[in-house]
Amino acid sequence: MNRIKKIFRKKQHWISEEERLAVIEQSSKQVSRGVFFATIIIITSFLPVFMLTGQEGKLFHPLAFTKTFIMLVDAVLVITLAPVLISFFMKGKFRPDHANPVNRLLERIYEPLIRWVLRWRKTTLAINILALVISIPLLKSLGTEFMPPLDEQSILFMPVTLPDVSNSEIKRILQVQDKIIRTVPEVDKVLGKAGRAGTATDNAPMSMIETIIMLKPKSEWRKGITKKDIINELDKKLQIPGVVNGWTQPIINRINMLATGIRTDVGIKVFGQNLDTIAAVSEKVKHALEGTPGVQDLYVEPVTGGRYLAINIKRDALARYGLTVDDVNQTVEVALGGAPIGNTIEGRRRFSISVRLAQDFRNSVAQIQRIPLRSPAFGEIPLGEVADVQYEDGPPMISSENAILRGAVMFNVRGRDLGSTVRDAIGKVNAAKQVLPAGYFLEWSGQYENLIRGKQTLMWIAPVVLIVIFCSLYFAFRSFREAFLSLITVPFALIGGAYIIYIWGVNLSVAVAVGFIALFGIAVETGIVMVIYLNDAMVQLVKQKGNSAAAITKHDLRDFVVAGAAKRLRPKLMTVCVSLFGLVPVLWASGVGTDVMKPIVLPMIGGVLTSSTHILLVTPLIFLMTKEYELRKYGKLEIHVTQH
Repeated sequence: MNRIKKIFRKKQHWISEEERLAVIEQSSKQVSRGVFFATIIIITSFLPVFMLTGQEGKLFHPLAFTKTFIMLVDAVLVITLAPVLISFFMKGKFRPDHANPVNRLLERIYEPLIRWVLRWRKTTLAINILALVISIPLLKSLGTEFMPPLDEQSILFMPVTLPDVSNSEIKRILQVQDKIIRTVPEVDKVLGKAGRAGTATDNAPMSMIETIIMLKPKSEWRKGITKKDIINELDKKLQIPGVVNGWTQPIINRINMLATGIRTDVGIKVFGQNLDTIAAVSEKVKHALEGTPGVQDLYVEPVTGGRYLAINIKRDALARYGLTVDDVNQTVEVALGGAPIGNTIEGRRRFSISVRLAQDFRNSVAQIQRIPLRSPAFGEIPLGEVADVQYEDGPPMISSENAILRGAVMFNVRGRDLGSTVRDAIGKVNAAKQVLPAGYFLEWSGQYENLIRGKQTLMWIAPVVLIVIFCSLYFAFRSFREAFLSLITVPFALIGGAYIIYIWGVNLSVAVAVGFIALFGIAVETGIVMVIYLNDAMVQLVKQKGNSAAAITKHDLRDFVVAGAAKRLRPKLMTVCVSLFGLVPVLWASGVGTDVMKPIVLPMIGGVLTSSTHILLVTPLIFLMTKEYELRKYGKLEIHVTQH
């Protein structure tokens, strides 16, 4: 039986081990330089993200560091470990590309397309240029914002009321509001606070309420309701006379207050030298902004209207009763403010004990006037005999920046993008007459201040990215023409990114800009692989026909360009698919953080689709046109052989 098997067994014609390693070495040399520089381009194109500052810098620097270090290691492994692993695992007998049914199917679809493109050149270029031109007005029609709003799974309710509100009244308002908020089914917990916390870093006045509203999981919400619907419902229920509602989120509110001093999305700072004039200007600005689409929770930060208890001592009366100013001050301090009399120790905690008059004996001017003073000559006398006790008007809180008094008009933006809302608001304020007297000026702050800073940074980051990519391409190909051929994929990658964010209804923001920056590197990577194989096809053409215009016809040039474009079609498509398969799942992701990730991913997905289409169809066309130009002008082809 074994003898029969040996008779009918066919002899295997296969390469030796030395020949196999030589093929692997040659193939690695062919693509390693391009793949290495493609990886370097992805790294360098993302480096300008490190130039972002402020909030956007703190948010995207970790992403930039992570991607940079991963790609650096990848660039090293491409030229060191990858060939070694190939030599270990790629053994045995392999089928040629055309033997693979998937590859045959792809080539059967792709080859007629590329031949049609090469035949209808002007039509192809016109379609691409038209798509690029259309994307420009699409981008301009999009709204703008600093950062996509991050859903913190909670709501911060920040109403303000009159600055002279009493403790008992603000306590009553707070309790009423908390009860109303709890009636909404999606609300889980409510925690309200009036005034400032027991720390010197919180300068909130008594008239400002902060209520944190914790929401239930979305699975327990009413069907079809969103967070915006919940806020609108709460806002309608909490319409209390004398109270101006404000809606935001806890984390972004603290960031805004620390960074700009404004606790809403947008604030108009009014600077001047007199608080009464600042208050009048602020009211005029508020009146000008009323009715602006997108402007919500509009109110003026009170700089007047505070109530102060003034105790003015009558010095002539003091002399009659034999008292001193210090006697009156000490009595008022102890009776109203309290005096420490000792400490109490509870475990490891120590508390001071203070004594003052009970609330019932100091809650009105009449009661304060009855506070007894002991006179050496006349015994006990009331405070009203030696001092005038009355309430006086004054500023509830004095704010200043750069040694200039400041007021503010604040509002949130809902139902519209930040950029267009503020542009309309600026136009209305500028159109209003007699708003600013001499010596007073306005400054737009809040998230809009961050938007302007981020836009100015990105305006010079974008050219830096393109210059860095072009220089890297030149070092990869040692040819300005080849570098330009790969770089031209960048604007066509912009087409898909512009279309998809327009369809998705996403506003332009720093997150979208970071997505485009990452897209440029990915788009160039696939373009480099295509140019490598097109150059390899030209090398094969020169070997067969020679390098002269007499030997090479246009038909030969077209056939070899088609062969170079169709060669290794599967790995080219795999390069695109790997990027898409890694990005598309983000579109269906849910949870905290997806609000910021989707604007980054959307331009990358759309851009990869259009750039890959451009690379597979238009890049070979432009390559063919440049080679035909070389034959006409120089009489031969410029061959760029991969060097190491």
